[in-house]
Amino acid sequence: MSTVARMTFGASAYDVAVIGAGPAGATAARVAAEAGCRVVLLERGVLPRYKTCGGGLIGLSRAALPPGFDVPARDSIDRFTFTLGGRLSRTWRTGAPIIDLVYRDELDARLTASALDAGAKLEEGVTVNGIERTPDGATMRLRTSAGEVAAKAVVGADGTSGRSGSYVGVTLDQVDLGLETEFAWPDPTAGDWKGRILIDWGPLPGSYGWVFPKGDALTVGVIAARGDGAATREYLAAFIDRLGLTGTPELRSSGHLTRCRAEDSPLFRDRVLVAGDAAGLLEPWTREGISYALRSGALAGASAVRVAGAVSESKLGFATAGYRAAIETVLGPEMRAGRAFHTAFSRRAAWFHTAIATAPPAWNVFRRFVTGDTTLARLASHRSVALTLKALSGGHG
Repeated sequence: MSTVARMTFGASAYDVAVIGAGPAGATAARVAAEAGCRVVLLERGVLPRYKTCGGGLIGLSRAALPPGFDVPARDSIDRFTFTLGGRLSRTWRTGAPIIDLVYRDELDARLTASALDAGAKLEEGVTVNGIERTPDGATMRLRTSAGEVAAKAVVGADGTSGRSGSYVGVTLDQVDLGLETEFAWPDPTAGDWKGRILIDWGPLPGSYGWVFPKGDALTVGVIAARGDGAATREYLAAFIDRLGLTGTPELRSSGHLTRCRAEDSPLFRDRVLVAGDAAGLLEPWTREGISYALRSGALAGASAVRVAGAVSESKLGFATAGYRAAIETVLGPEMRAGRAFHTAFSRRAAWFHTAIATAPPAWNVFRRFVTGDTTLARLASHRSVALTLKALSGGHG
C-alpha cells in the first residue's frame, strides 16, 4: 500500500507507534489517529500479504469493525455441518447468513486503509528489532530495519512471536498447532460448499477441523494442542481424504501456533501495550482470534492516546492500569469461560457433538454464540451450564 522501501526515519517522533498491520494493529492505529494523535503503523511485510487464518467473521467481529466498513467477504454462511471424526453428519440452516468468510490479506489491507483515512502513516517492509525506553521515561525507542522510531506510546500487535510480547513479558497457558491447506475450487457451487461450512470434532483432545469455502478456494484446516505435530498432520491428511479432496490442486499449505495468555500475564510494560495475538488474546475453545484482535486493538488505541499524554509516572500508571482493566472487563470473562468449555470439550467431544448436532436447544445456543447474541461468559454464568461443564470436565472419553 505504501511506496516506502527501507526508508530511514531519522529523528521523526510520533505520539503513537503501532507494530503490525493486522486487525489489532490497524484498529489501534485508526482509533489513535481519530483522537488526533500522530500515528505511525509499522508493518514487516508489504500489504496485502498472506496470513494463515480461517478467516471467519462472527457477530462479535462484525460489530467491532469501523462504521460503514465494507467487508471483503468471499462467502457468507447460512448452513453448518457438524461431524464427529467424519461420522454422524448433521447440517443446520440458519435462515440468513451469520458468518462472513474473508481472506486475511484483503481484510487487513482494508482495515489498514481505514487507519490511513483517519490520518495514520503506514511504513511497510520495516522490521522492529528492539524496543527500549529513553532515560527520561517520556519516550519509547524502536530500533528498526529502516532506522530509529521514537514514540510516546507503542502498541504491539506483531503476532505471537513478535518483539512486543517479549518486551512486555507475555506468558501463556495454552499453545495449539493449526495446519491449513487451501484447495483450488473454481466452481463455488461444486460439492454443495457455497454458503456452508463444516466443523469436524477431531480425534485428538481439544481438536477440530474445518472447511471454509471462499469462492474460488476451499480452506481446510485442523487444530490441536501443540506437542504431537505428527498426529495433527495425520488428522489433517485423514480429514482431507475423507472429504474427497486428495489430489485436488493445492494453492498453499501453512501452519501456525495459536497462543492464549495466562490469566495473570502482563498487558503492558513502560509505555508499551500489547493487543491481539501479541498479548495472547483469543478464545481458548474455538481459538477464534479476529474479534479479540479488533476489540483489544480498539482498547489499546484509546489507551495509547492516554499513555502518550501522560507526563508523569502516576499518570502513566493510571493510563496503563486503565488498559489492563478494560481488557479484563471486556475479554477476561470470555477467556475464562472459553477455558472451561475447552477443558470439557477436550474430555467429552462426543457429548458436544451429540448436543449441538442433534438437540435444537443446544444448536440454537451455538448459533446465538456465533451471531454475537450471547457469549461463552454469559452461557457459563448460568448455573445449569456451569454444573454441566464441571461434570464433563471431571469425566473421561
